[in-house]
Parts: sequence; C-alpha cells; structure tokens
Amino acid sequence: MKAFLGSMTGRVFVTLLLGILITAALTQVLADAERQRAMEDSRDQHMLERAEQIIMATEIVPVSARQAYLAVASRPGLKIELGAALPKGSQSEFAAALAARLGKAYTIESSSQRPAACEGPAHQPVLFGLMSLRWRGSCESLNVRLRDGEEVRLSLLPPRANLAPPQGNYQAVIALFLVSIAFLAYLVARMTTRPLKQLAQAAKDLGNDINHAPLELTGVSEIRQASAAFNAMQARIRTYILQRTQMLAAITHDLQTPLTRIRLRLEKVSDPELQQRLIGDLSAMQAMVREGLDLARSMDTTETMQMLDLDSLLDSVCSDAIDAGQNATLSGHAGMAVLGRPMDLRRCLGNLIDNAVKYGREAHVTVDRMGGAARIRIRDAGPGIPDNELARVFEPFYRVETSRSRESGGTGLGLTIARNIAEQHGGSITLLNHPEGGLEVTLMLPEYYSRK
Repeated sequence: MKAFLGSMTGRVFVTLLLGILITAALTQVLADAERQRAMEDSRDQHMLERAEQIIMATEIVPVSARQAYLAVASRPGLKIELGAALPKGSQSEFAAALAARLGKAYTIESSSQRPAACEGPAHQPVLFGLMSLRWRGSCESLNVRLRDGEEVRLSLLPPRANLAPPQGNYQAVIALFLVSIAFLAYLVARMTTRPLKQLAQAAKDLGNDINHAPLELTGVSEIRQASAAFNAMQARIRTYILQRTQMLAAITHDLQTPLTRIRLRLEKVSDPELQQRLIGDLSAMQAMVREGLDLARSMDTTETMQMLDLDSLLDSVCSDAIDAGQNATLSGHAGMAVLGRPMDLRRCLGNLIDNAVKYGREAHVTVDRMGGAARIRIRDAGPGIPDNELARVFEPFYRVETSRSRESGGTGLGLTIARNIAEQHGGSITLLNHPEGGLEVTLMLPEYYSRK
C-alpha cells in the first residue's frame, strides 16, 4: 500500500477519489440545506395559515368552551392557550405576516420570552444521515389579543424528530457510490499514468540496450509528441555511441600493426637491459590497446541476449582462471538463471577475478541469492583500497597510487568495463574493504532481466 501511494498512479488515484468525494459531499450538503430551507418556508406558511384559522375560530367558540377547544386545536409545532400576555419583544416576520392576515382588529405582538423547546437542539439529518443541520424555521411566542379583548398566547415550536426509519437502504447506496467512484478514479489514474510508465520503461530499456525497438506513436497528441522526441533522442544516442565505438576500435586496431613492428625491431637492440625495458614499455602499451578495445566492446550491446545458468557460467569462468594459473576458488550455489550476453558476462567476471588475483594474490568467489537477485562476492587477500578512493577506481584509466608498478600492471580499465557490463544487465558492482582484510567486490545480477 505504501508503494502504491508513493507512485504517481496512487497519488493521482487518491487525488481524484478525494476530489470527487469532497465535491459530491459538498453538493449533497448544499442540496440538503436548500431542501431544508424550502421545508422551513413551507412549514412557516402552513403554520401561518393554521394559526389564522385557529385564532378566527376561537372567537366563534363560547368563552366557557374556549379552553377545551384550544387544547384540542393545538398541534405539534403550534400551541395556543389562554393566558396573560408575555413580555413584549421586537416584532418578528411571522408576527408581522400573521397581523397582516388577521387585520387591524387583532393585536399581534412578539414576545421576548421564547418557548423552552426553541433552546434545545433541533437538527435535521443531511448527507444520508452522516451530518445534521440546525432547524432555522420560526420558533417563538406571540401575544394575540382577540376582537373581544381576550388574551391568547401562541407558541411556534420546532418540528418533532422523525422517529420513523428512513426509507431505503442508504448504506448500500453509499457503498455502491463509493465503489463506482473508486473504480472511475482508478481507471482515470491508470489512463493518465500509463504513458508515463511506458516512457520510464523505455528510458530504462535504453540504458540497458541502445538498440531497443522505438516507442509506438499512440495516445493523445502530447504523448505522441513526447514518444517521437524520445525515439529521435534514442536514434541520436545510438549514432553517437556507434561512431565513438567504431573510432575507438579503429584506433586500437590500427595501433596493433606499428606496435608489432616495433616489437620485432626491438629484437635487434644489442643492450639486453635496454631491450627488456623497451619491451616492457611496449607490452604495457599493447595491454592498454587491448583493454581499450575491450572497453569499446563493453559499450557495444549488439550481442544477443539469452538465458544463462549462473552456476555453470561461474564454474566455467573460475575453471578458466585456474587453468591460467590463477589462485581462484568457487563456493555457494545460486540455482537461478539470468538473461544476458554470455561473452560480456564472462568478460565482466574475468576482469573482477583478474583484479583480485593481480592485486590480492587470490580470488575467493562466493555466490548466493539475496532479495530475488544473485549476489556474487569476490574477495582477495590484498591491502584493500582507501575508503576515499573506492568510488574513483571505476573511472577509466584511474589506478590507486600504490598499485602502479611493473609487477601489478593494469591500465585502470578493468573495473570500468566490468561496471559497464553489469549496468547493461540491470546489475551493479560495489566495493568494500573487508573487516578481516582484503577487498571484497560484490556483483548483483537480477534473477530475470527482461527487455520488454
């Protein structure tokens, strides 16, 4: 749930859902408030007519029978009784309207003393009973003097609470409303964010495979325009990488011929010590050219992807290292397959093992699974690398100062090539100085790497 809410789809879904629900709730509250106002006006009009009828009929009833008549004539919300006048107050709209109906022969005055029922909570349910609004209709006491001079007290009271259960299953209506709104909001969120997800996936695929198929130009005009721009960018990047790779490969290839001629001519140098120094420098140059060519190849992603058994691949690479005289051991079991380029992965693992043997005299390879990915750890017995240089060793041609010697050799491209290959396969490489000594290189490869 946290991951969903953190995604753009989740946030758009929540925003739409809350916006629709709040808008619907406000609309319902306003509609209920307007309905209640209409009910208040209708009730006041009804009470006005009812009060006029009772007051005029009271004069027809004999004085001795008026008390009994008024007791029977009173109804919920309208109470009329004989009695002395209450303290006078400012005239209300209801009193003025009743006075206009009865004429000047009657005296209608509003009382400052309101009925006790007017002070209590009189609320009407709204929003399917989830909220309530206060009743704001007429609620007061009136002093009425009849034409014969008798005083009558008229009390307007709030309506009684509706004791009858509401008709209809409002809970089912609300549940259906929420489900339909949630489905609509999720559908709109998916439609809105799907093109963005496709662009994000295309960007990820571009980093892993520059030759990935271009995006289809579908959807609304803005998405088609963005997809076309992305395809054009991919084509330009592919052209730049191809040109750079071809240029680097051509340079390194063309250097092989003059270097070979120089080596042949060095055989004619009479001074043995000078000859060995020159041959050593030439060997270093040839190694740099070879690794430059390997670097160019590591950026070339034209090799076909295929499913590989990781345990078999590691066993083959370690066996080749042992056959070459390197001190390498393999332990652990991954039991999983990866989708990758065989030659590139062999070059990546070979470079890591070569570095461990070259600078740490031995390479202990351990493989296991962690979090759905393969974890390959290669530990040596060397002095390690200063912590402030662990990130810089991935830079091309960079070497730690203490490793620059004839014995160790190297051009500083091995880790750069290995990292390029790992990232092209959706993996990563990290370095860590082991607490018990030596440097530990960790290569993480996903269990299934797809180019979809």
